[in-house]
Amino acid sequence: MKFSVFTVMAPDTTPEEMILYLKETGYDGVEWRFKETPEEVKQQATSFWGNNLCTIDPSITDAEIERLAKLGSDNGIDVFSVTPYLTSGDLQATERVLEVAQKFGASSIRVGVPRYDRSKNYLDLYKEAVSYLQEVEQMCKQYKVKGLVETHHETITPSAALAYRLVQSCNPDHIGVLYDPGNMVHEGYENYRMGMELLGDYLAHVHVKNAKWKQHDGNWQVEWALLDEGVVNWAQVLADLKAVGYDGNIGMEDFSGAYGTKDSLKYNIDMIKEYLNRV
Repeated sequence: MKFSVFTVMAPDTTPEEMILYLKETGYDGVEWRFKETPEEVKQQATSFWGNNLCTIDPSITDAEIERLAKLGSDNGIDVFSVTPYLTSGDLQATERVLEVAQKFGASSIRVGVPRYDRSKNYLDLYKEAVSYLQEVEQMCKQYKVKGLVETHHETITPSAALAYRLVQSCNPDHIGVLYDPGNMVHEGYENYRMGMELLGDYLAHVHVKNAKWKQHDGNWQVEWALLDEGVVNWAQVLADLKAVGYDGNIGMEDFSGAYGTKDSLKYNIDMIKEYLNRV
């Protein structure tokens, strides 16, 4: 397996610094966070989903892409993904991400999936998403970059089964699933191995983080946690990945805030390698 980092987890680190940190801590690749940062947000303190310094702006120039790609290549760091926050149905924005990903030499992007908040019927959202993915599949084929649907809470794909339902009519050479057990703590838990077996060839990438349930004012809520302190049994997940023959990319995405960026990078790769040695 190869190891990468989704740069959303490094908000206080520039892309240039991140490449050097990844080399130092033994990673193989990077997943660039891809999103605009409004000027007013840039005045705020750094944060995962706000003023995140380790983010590629969609307005990035070809010269900037070439410079950053060369820095990665010179340090042995591949670009595994350009990872945006796309709205399902926004083909123009999706194509822009594919253009940038192709120029970086990235193997995948994350595509849009409809949010589910009870305001619209799931079946209607599903039809819209299938229509969007049919178009995206052809674009991914053209750009030779795979589009990934993520298992993510508050969307129509919170579990492996529902992600599979969405992508099952697509060619797995062009459309796959980003499997995220940490997200599934919120609402999409399934037996890990069964979900992986169902996904089959669509299982294209795995994100690593953990979460736990805590009670606040009488209500249960999910909080992000360190790998060895959350609900997800990562030793079991990795054993199941090996059992189904998965030997692809593992991407770290730690939102626990327990360590600074460099220490967090080292903690996560060390923990995952330790778990892998047990299975």
